[in-house]
Amino acid sequence: MSFEDIPVDIGVVYEGERVRGKDMFVELGGPKMEQKFELAIARDMSEVEDEKIEIIGPDLKDMEEGSYHPLGIVIQVAGEQIEPDLEGVIERRLHEYVNFVEGMMHLNQRYDIWIRLNKKSFEKGFNSLEYLGKVLIRLYKSEMNIIEKIQVTFITDPKVVGERYDDAITRYNQRDERARGLSDAEVDTFYGCSLCQSFAPTHVCTITPQRYANCGAISWFDGRAAARVDPKGPLYAIPKGDTIDEFRGEYTGVNQAYTEKSLGKVNSVALYSAFEKPHTSCGCFEAIAFVIPEVDGLGIVHRDFKGDTVNGLPFSSMADSTAGGRQIPGFHGIAIEYMRSPKFLQVDDGWNRIVWLPESIKERVLEFIPDEVRDKISTENDAMTIGDLKTFLKEKNHPVAERWVDLEDEVTMVADEAGSDYVSVPGEMTAMVGGIGGGLEIVFKNAKIYAEKVIIRKTGKGEKKK
Repeated sequence: MSFEDIPVDIGVVYEGERVRGKDMFVELGGPKMEQKFELAIARDMSEVEDEKIEIIGPDLKDMEEGSYHPLGIVIQVAGEQIEPDLEGVIERRLHEYVNFVEGMMHLNQRYDIWIRLNKKSFEKGFNSLEYLGKVLIRLYKSEMNIIEKIQVTFITDPKVVGERYDDAITRYNQRDERARGLSDAEVDTFYGCSLCQSFAPTHVCTITPQRYANCGAISWFDGRAAARVDPKGPLYAIPKGDTIDEFRGEYTGVNQAYTEKSLGKVNSVALYSAFEKPHTSCGCFEAIAFVIPEVDGLGIVHRDFKGDTVNGLPFSSMADSTAGGRQIPGFHGIAIEYMRSPKFLQVDDGWNRIVWLPESIKERVLEFIPDEVRDKISTENDAMTIGDLKTFLKEKNHPVAERWVDLEDEVTMVADEAGSDYVSVPGEMTAMVGGIGGGLEIVFKNAKIYAEKVIIRKTGKGEKKK
């Protein structure tokens, strides 16, 4: 297909290109904007004006360098084989196609989209969203030939973005609700997605009826529809194969798919755990389940949460360590919809292990949190330091409090036969050395550690560790 009338290059080579703040001409959506969305809608043929591009609000050339703007993108499609099950799949392709544009970066999905255009591409003449519309139309029609008619609308007017935002959220919720009636045990095929491998080369998203894609945009039904109409595309069938461990969510077919798609970097995955061979994370995840070792619990934070979390770190810091297609025990990218699943982190004790999450997310999933733990989970309104969190959990008698064993009771100084003092570690103890998601994990098993003195103390936010 030709892109000669587009002032910048278009191609796969630009996937994964980052646009840093200092190089940015303009940012659309992103964390500074409360309302933003991208939405695909399946229509009847008579309802779509083919190849129409509409811009509601300021165009790129009307925006100041370095400015930030809300954004809504609506893709309306029609065709004999187009059905509502394909809406999420068509929507998710925006991530891939926008990133084909030289100097343009697209991250995330649905109501979390984040687009940046760099200064060089704007100076080359990419000064209108109409160019982006033309690129999208040509790529969609070329790569998804089931699309017979397509119409693209860009919305940058804050008022109109706000008016359309609620409709987008309603449509997302309707899709999600439909996908909740099926269990993983009832199917013999899962689906995989490799759309994010340009940013995370070893990442494979495994989509099951009870485990949404990390981005929150693709359900099992979406995956099935996409694989049926485009079996060689980025969404494909994964036969479950033999069950290795049903409770952990480990299957021979999923392991084989990971081995092949990650080029041997990841060979074994447990779908329902944040600690034991966890599902890999790309970078477009909606939220992070992060370990809080001081209380032996897990916190949850989504990308729209502003500021530091209870462990003193913002979403962005933990996202850098969680992403990249790696298996990081205790730092696990998830979809919000997965939090509504009966399989939600069941290996790690599910909701009984969750100790902190933002109030806005708690409200969204409240009816899916078991009654007996619902009021025992802290939000930013209850605790913003580890000390306050521990006090809250004790007062509420949270299930994790029953798991606490003072480290001082586990590590004792004794003398060997020669009279030398050593630290005795009965059974097994794990220590993390290094930063979040990085460094080394050291496991001591029945160890004798000789030292003149051992100091073990907990530190609160802002204290220096000794």
